[in-house]
Amino acid sequence: MKVAAKVLAVLGASLLAGCGKQPAVTGSAPAASNAAGPKLGIRPYGDEEVKIDMSQIKSAELKKVFDYIDEHIDDHVVTFQKWIQQPSVSNTGEGIQESAEMVKGYFDQLGCQETEIYEPGLTEWGQQGNPVVYANCDEGAEKTVVLYWMYDTMPVTQPDLWKAPPFEGQLVEQAPFKKVLIGRGANNSKGPQVVQLNALTAIKAAIGKLPVNVIFVAEGDEERMSMGFRKFMLEHPEKFAKADAVYRFGRQGGLSGGSEGLFYIELTTSGSKWGQGPNYSDIHGGNKRTVASPAWRHMKMLSTLIDEDTNRVLIDGFYENVAPISKELDAKLRQVASKVKLDQAAKNLGVEKLITDDPYEYVKRARYGTSMNLDGIWGGNMFAGGSGSILPNKVTSKHSFRYVPNMTSEEIVNKLRKHLDKRGYTDVEISIIGDQPWAKAATDTEIGRAVVKMFDAFGIEHGELSSIPAIDGDGSMMDDMNSPAWPAYLFVTKEGINEKINLPTIGGNAGQGGNSHAANEYFVIEGAGKVYGLAGAEKSVATVLYNYAGLN
Repeated sequence: MKVAAKVLAVLGASLLAGCGKQPAVTGSAPAASNAAGPKLGIRPYGDEEVKIDMSQIKSAELKKVFDYIDEHIDDHVVTFQKWIQQPSVSNTGEGIQESAEMVKGYFDQLGCQETEIYEPGLTEWGQQGNPVVYANCDEGAEKTVVLYWMYDTMPVTQPDLWKAPPFEGQLVEQAPFKKVLIGRGANNSKGPQVVQLNALTAIKAAIGKLPVNVIFVAEGDEERMSMGFRKFMLEHPEKFAKADAVYRFGRQGGLSGGSEGLFYIELTTSGSKWGQGPNYSDIHGGNKRTVASPAWRHMKMLSTLIDEDTNRVLIDGFYENVAPISKELDAKLRQVASKVKLDQAAKNLGVEKLITDDPYEYVKRARYGTSMNLDGIWGGNMFAGGSGSILPNKVTSKHSFRYVPNMTSEEIVNKLRKHLDKRGYTDVEISIIGDQPWAKAATDTEIGRAVVKMFDAFGIEHGELSSIPAIDGDGSMMDDMNSPAWPAYLFVTKEGINEKINLPTIGGNAGQGGNSHAANEYFVIEGAGKVYGLAGAEKSVATVLYNYAGLN
């Protein structure tokens, strides 16, 4: 059913209507909309020095959309705040079902003819998958674009470090920006998604129809290895039969196509498996005088896996299948490294110091490096402060591997098993949590060129498009793999995984945020300097879609 432009004019402030349970919000609530619309006083252009070259915006329709965005930016911020106020933490399940209904409500009110919530059930790694929300919006256009969303977020692990409560969506000043929105998911990835939603809302309200057909697919498991999404994509490739490209939310100046590989495991040392230490439950810590500790054994085992000085993975043969970098790509990396300031990079990340003092080595590791991380460890007395003498009967650590062509997760886990067995740790259990294989995708495509054309019009520096193959004839890596992990492999043909969907993919838009997975996650609302705010970000999405449709 088509939605009238009159109704859509207030969609940004009322998208929650008809959705699931309203979120519980602690503390003072942000400004709400009323009959006359919210009065937040958001400046669409903030303190931006960068400007859109309107001579490159040929479409009269697109100019109307720009005007609509400027006039309704307060409403759009309210939509953003309400989305942040709904928790959606996949690792705990908090708010997941309500969020799936909320997302479906967005798609219903946008006018998509087909919307559904898919319950994946038990996934191949044994966990219950979270809902996938699918929508098909047929605008009678020539081209169809898939918009991939993830509506889940990470948990809030250090609430005392937040300058504003993580589920309120408060607007605060954060130099050099007069207004940023603070909240869990603000940057990863509810903010970039609301940019897309607001842009589509503006187009429908100002023009009456979108320049392209849109297929939405929103998952609630991205922070859990996309396990439910994987099942949906493998079982329903027919839902993407008419799609021409995937346009993914991205970052200002970024041109991300494929993805690095990401593989999660848990390692467990227990007294029952080891044959020493407590064999059923934790016992009193005073017994350490006469009883061996699985926890100390686990620490000793972990020390064999990573070199503490170089950060190099010590698993036997770990690097033997890593594809080398071609001479052409190496030259590109050195060019990028010449512009990198390591002290600023460390400051931006919120770290004291980077592993390397060599800018080239930093860029190479950041874009093509492999790693084994210790994401968490638990067992025994987990309470901060105080005392409580415990000798744990079991200790578990969680680890993520970032891997690149031509490595595989099967290879990694087999080598890890052999490494542990060789050193006497045959009792240590390896549990696979999930796998997200690497995927390579050319970016010099029609949708990629639409993004670059937008960047040029918006005066945003960007990387180069690539049409060369991911792997050269000699086995070396040739194209730029600078995208963080996301399930790109489910949209790009990969032998043995998904052979029925092969779509060009690209991510890239204006706008910026930061502190993903960390305290004080934020998205810029009023831009400054060379960074666009929310209004500019929404205009960039609209411009990409009009460029791709050939209407600009």
